[in-house]
Order: sequence, then C-alpha cells, then structure tokens
Amino acid sequence: MGHYRQSLRYAARQWRHLTVILALTAIASGVAALEPWPLKLLIDHALGGQPLPPRLAALLGAASAGRAATIIAFAAVASLALFAVGAAFNIAISWLWAVAGQRMVFDLSTDLFHRLQRLSLGYHARTPVGDSLSRLGGDTWSVYTLSSRLFAPVEQALVVLIVGFVAFRLDARLALFALAAAPALAGLSLWFGPRLKAQAKGGREAHGRLTSFVHQTLSCLPVVQAFTAERRNRQRFRVLSGEVVRSGRRAALIGSAHGLAGGFVTTLGTAFILYVGGREVMAGALSVGGLVVFLSYLRKIHQAAETLLRAYGTVKPVEASIDRVFEVLESPEHEVRERPAARALIRRPGRGVEIAFEEVSFGYRAGHPVLDGVTLRAEPGQTVALVGATGAGKSTLVSLIPRFADPWSGRITWDGTDLRDLKIAGLRAQVSLVLQEPFLFPITVAENIAYGCPQASRRDVVAAAEAANADAFIRLLPEGYDTILGEHGNTLSGGERQRLAIARALLKDASVLVLDEPTSALDALTESAVVEALRRLMMGRTAFIIAHRLSTIRAADRIAVLDAGRVGDVGEHRQLLKRSELYRRLHALEVSRHLPEAVA
Repeated sequence: MGHYRQSLRYAARQWRHLTVILALTAIASGVAALEPWPLKLLIDHALGGQPLPPRLAALLGAASAGRAATIIAFAAVASLALFAVGAAFNIAISWLWAVAGQRMVFDLSTDLFHRLQRLSLGYHARTPVGDSLSRLGGDTWSVYTLSSRLFAPVEQALVVLIVGFVAFRLDARLALFALAAAPALAGLSLWFGPRLKAQAKGGREAHGRLTSFVHQTLSCLPVVQAFTAERRNRQRFRVLSGEVVRSGRRAALIGSAHGLAGGFVTTLGTAFILYVGGREVMAGALSVGGLVVFLSYLRKIHQAAETLLRAYGTVKPVEASIDRVFEVLESPEHEVRERPAARALIRRPGRGVEIAFEEVSFGYRAGHPVLDGVTLRAEPGQTVALVGATGAGKSTLVSLIPRFADPWSGRITWDGTDLRDLKIAGLRAQVSLVLQEPFLFPITVAENIAYGCPQASRRDVVAAAEAANADAFIRLLPEGYDTILGEHGNTLSGGERQRLAIARALLKDASVLVLDEPTSALDALTESAVVEALRRLMMGRTAFIIAHRLSTIRAADRIAVLDAGRVGDVGEHRQLLKRSELYRRLHALEVSRHLPEAVA
C-alpha cells in the first residue's frame, strides 16, 4: 500500500485532467443510460402499438405521433445521435487519459533516471545495465496502468449509480437480482489476484534478464566475433527468450481462466434475469421493450460491477513493476547521501589541496573489506603513485575521493575537512578523472571535451585539446571539433580517446586528479604523447595515479605500496627498492616486461 500511495502522487499531479475525465465520464454514463431507449420506443410503441408518452408525442407532433413509420425513423435517428454523442465523449476521455498517463510516466521515469545516476558504482556493478533499462523503459508505465485501473472503479461506480438508478425505476426486484453476482466476482478476484501478480513479476524478471544479455552482447561484439561465440549466444538468447514466452503463456492462461470464470458468473446471472423477467412480461408486469432495455442495463451493470470488483485482481500484476521501480527509488543504502549541514567547497582552479586517508576501511560486501585501515596523505600539488597486485584495492581507494562510495570506518579529508561535510556537487567539481578506458559519448568532439565544463568557449576547448596533444588529430576528422563520435568513441584509436579524456580533465581545471592506469593499453610511441599531456595536466595539482609504467612511477613524488587492502610502505622509488620486498618484486616484473622494448 505504501508503494501504491507513492505511485498515486504522480497521478495526483494530473488532478486537472482527472477531474475533467470524471466529469466527462458522468455525462457519458448518462448518455449510455439513454442508448437502449430508442429500442424500447421501437418495440413498445412502433411495433406494439402502445401510445407514446405525452412529451414524446408533443415532440413528434399530433399528426404524426401515431404513425409507426415516424416512430421508427425517430428511433433510428435517436439511436445514431446517442451513439455519436457517446463516442465523442469516449474519444475525449481516451485522449485525456493518454495525455495524463504519459505525463505520469514522464515524471516517474525522470525521478528514476535521476536516482539511477546518484546510486553508487557498487550498485551498478551488481546490477546489469539491461535490468536498469527494463525498469526505466518498461516498469515506469506501471504508474499509468495503476492509475487507470484504480480510477476505473470510480468511473464504473458512476455507471452503476446512473444506470442502476434507471434500472431500479424499471424493476427494483430485477435490479437487485442483477447485483447478486457481485460477491462471486469479488471472490474470484481475491483468488486470482496473487497468482496474476506472481506471474507478472516472473515475466518482468525474465524480460530483464533477456534485455541484460542483449545489451552485454552488443556492447562486446568484437570479443563475441573474435571468439566465434555467435552460435553460443544464439542458443543463450533462445533459452532466455523461451523463459519470457513461457512466462507470458502462464500469465495468459491464468488471465484467461480469470476471465472465463467471471464470464460464467455473469452469464449465469443473465440467464436467471431472463427467466424472471420473461415471467414478468408474461404476467403483464413489464413490457417487452422494458425487458429489452433492462437486459441492456443488466449487461452494463454487470460489466461495471465486474470491473469494480475485479480492481484488486487487475492491479495485482502491476505490483511487480511498481515494486521494481520503488526498489530503486527506495534504496538509501546504495546512495551517497549529503549531510544537511554540508558546506560548499571553495573552488581553487589548478591549485592542489591536501588529501588524507585516516584509518579508512571499505568493501562492497559486508564482512569482506577491500580496504582495511588505510592511512595515506598527499600534500598540496604532490603526485602519489599507487602500486600493488591486482585486487590490492588501488582503484577502490581512489574511487572514494569523489565519493562514489563512503568508507565503512575512518575518514577522508580535504584540507582537513571530512569529505562527508562537503557538498557532493562541489566536491566532484574539483576532482578530474582519467581512466584506463576513457568514457566518451556519442556527441561531438567539442562537447566531449567540454562535458565537465559545458559553459566553456570554443577557444577554451581548442586550448585544452592543444595542451593534451589532441588538436592535430582532431582537425583531421571529417568535421573537426564538430565530428560526432561513435558509441564509446570507438571511431578513434585508444591513444586518441585517452588524449580527449585528458583534454576534458584539463578544461575542467580541477584541484585533484585521479589517474587510473591511463597509459597501460597504449604502445610506447602513443604513450609518450599521452605522458607529455599528463605532465601538463598534473602540474600544480594533487594527483593520485595508478600505473605500472616505470616512467610514471619514478616521476611520482611518493609511491604507496598496497598489499591486500593495506598500505605496506610509502616512499620514493629508490627508498622502496631498498626496503620493500613487494615493491622490488613488482618492479622486477615491470622491468622484465619492458626489457624487450628497451632493447629494441
């Protein structure tokens, strides 16, 4: 019920549309109550010879009131007119629902997208992108479905009230019999509801797995083709799509059984009304036209009552999607929260700051720390290199600086201030990242460079590119700085992508740099151009760099050796060669790896 209430807040924002829908529904229900009356007029007065009511006789005129042909023509015209008016109102209601529903979905998907952006990298590491896309593109429609299905009983209640009132005026006893099927319909909804929800949830999860698999495969096509995995992936796709199909079949079967059971109850009630109403006609208590009108009302009352009483069952399948959406919106444990009293960070472009780790422990799973009591300090303008075996915690350590996650214990300070006492946006504005795999967007080169500084002028963008040794190759692109890159920048080489990432960091002009293996995937010639750009980037700034390249390690002011989540030793290159066995082993491996390149 909590999720229902929160979902309906998005519907409440469209209260103007919903109010108009309700008013139009009341008018449409009144029109629907009049629709069977031309048939009664035809049967009782044109064919049965009964005299017309005084008002209708006056409308048709004294001369023609008794003519059957005139009554038949009037009934036909009235039937068409009522249908046209009812159709116009129904079209207006459908259009308003489409407008209101799309706005609900837009609001919810916007909130969900914003939330997904704010969730920690640990959450996204555990959650496939395809699953998030499924929630964003599919499950957010649940707010529209829920609103329409919960609003439907209100609409149907109006139908029952208006049509039921007229039915009671025709025959009170038959009207009561018509509503006798309601308890049975309610019982069916209560029984089928949980089963419909379970099947809907299973279907959404199966669809999410399929979407994730497709996304992962298309994102790694070079690897798929290189290892000729197309056949295996095809089989895997067939298995996952088979799960989606089977889940859909089960849901359709249960839904059909629900509809069949409800139809049987409704048909049984109609048969009983036919029997009782027929006997009343035989007894003269009800006209034939009146019985026909009542049967039309009976169908409308049963449809309205069934929709009213099946609201529980029709809402149940939507619960699965609602739960998936609010599972993300209500996941505070995965979000880096800002303290109420957090203060803004004063911008110091291009100037280094002191960054200190004080007994910091952190992990991605409870009871499995990746960092264990790390203490490390970088003075303003100092470059600290982090070395260690794979899994030692180097990337995790630097990810805590822009607060992609918060430590379990200990603290990280910025010029003596705990990072958690600073506003997140201001902190991240002062940290630039250059990673092993640069993240580039399918937008223009200039927009990629200015991504962290969108207000930058073209002159500033070009200056940053020149400083990053990127201007020359950019000008050779088809549209220069206005060339739109491919997905992930795949239309560029690794060195070109890396230099664009450096240009982006230069333009941002942050105080702290985080460099995570920025040259490990480059050849020696390309590396020299990138290293030159990196030196310009690090000048005067506080930098943390993860690298195995000897040139990068030796150039650092201090080197921290990480071993199993702890800082084993800190010092300069020569000092560590003398006193750190782990550093000597790592250094020896790196020397042996690059010795052939040096000889060549």
